[in-house]
Amino acid sequence: MRPIDLSIAVWLKSTYSNSSGGACLETAVNFPGTVPVRDSKNPEGPALLFPAPAFAAFVRSVQSGVLDAH
Repeated sequence: MRPIDLSIAVWLKSTYSNSSGGACLETAVNFPGTVPVRDSKNPEGPALLFPAPAFAAFVRSVQSGVLDAH
């Protein structure tokens, strides 16, 4: 696997993020086939890389309530 240069990442924060920027993830949108994810409170920290189809399935599960712990 080739290393991914995240210095060119275009990071997007969820519109659900609070005004102080806490408790939120950011995803980078400019890596076809891969979704980099990082903690918005630690933008210089590590990022996790997910295959785009797997991340899309995760998002669908969250949206549908499948992963709701309540």
